[in-house]
Amino acid sequence: MAGLDVLVVGQVARDLVLLVDEVPPAGSTAPVRRRRELLGGKGANQAVALAQLGARVGLLGVVGDDEVGERLLARARADGVDVAPVVRRSGTPTGLIVDLVDRAARWRYLEDLPEPTLLAPEDVAGAADALRGARAVLVQLQQPPAAALAAARTARSAGRLVVLDGAPEDRAAADELLALADVLRADAREVALLTGDEPTDADGGLAAGRKLLRRGPSLLAVEVAGAGNAFVWPDGEVFVPLSETPTVDDTGAGDAFVAALTLGLLRDEPRDRVARYAVAAAGATVGHPGGRPALTPEAIREQLDRIPDR
Repeated sequence: MAGLDVLVVGQVARDLVLLVDEVPPAGSTAPVRRRRELLGGKGANQAVALAQLGARVGLLGVVGDDEVGERLLARARADGVDVAPVVRRSGTPTGLIVDLVDRAARWRYLEDLPEPTLLAPEDVAGAADALRGARAVLVQLQQPPAAALAAARTARSAGRLVVLDGAPEDRAAADELLALADVLRADAREVALLTGDEPTDADGGLAAGRKLLRRGPSLLAVEVAGAGNAFVWPDGEVFVPLSETPTVDDTGAGDAFVAALTLGLLRDEPRDRVARYAVAAAGATVGHPGGRPALTPEAIREQLDRIPDR
């Protein structure tokens, strides 16, 4: 694992995607138009996106000791992800996420992610060398706060770039995590958890970013739902609209976004260029069902051309 650019700390699961024209009411049925079974979970999606973008990436998450877990790890290896840090939990079935998407691109998740499929502080302690060895650590905050804090503390103590994706509902954990972070990516709902208000336009997104900047991170990426993303750093800010791309399923768009954001920062690109790169990566993910990214150079270039000037 020496020489990793990024270690992703987050969920690993089997992702079952079902496309239907409409979700049937109780007591009725509906045909499935398309079905996909994928390596999924936010952590795995982010790791795959980073590998596709050219990063040397590892993954710290949990799978069961079952055949499904073995298949998911094999898929991740084939995708170029170092899975040596992944925990194989004895007696635990691998997590399952069912993504039900209707013809209006509205999704509904059914999740079987019991506690044993989540990281514990002792799992993070067992991966301390990997956390200290990566140039950046990307922590997905749907994991328990104690595990997320352990990962962020270990990375910060080693002087690594700490990127947080999301917001824990526990206020005390949020305060410490923000103090440990270099970068925070938060969607509109998560921004409301942290600030009390969900941004509704570009000015609101930039204002939320400035407010959160005072709590520790040196770069904020704040979603304004349906409009775009606000980026704020100590000596600058920019709002980048969404790319003009028809949406089939926006599952995984945020994962591609934060992967591209992290890698752009590691490459020391200007902040405004990193912002457009991240939005382009998200746009390249919404045109197909499921959260698995498909981030080719051609897809990124096409999306950059589709981002309107504000």
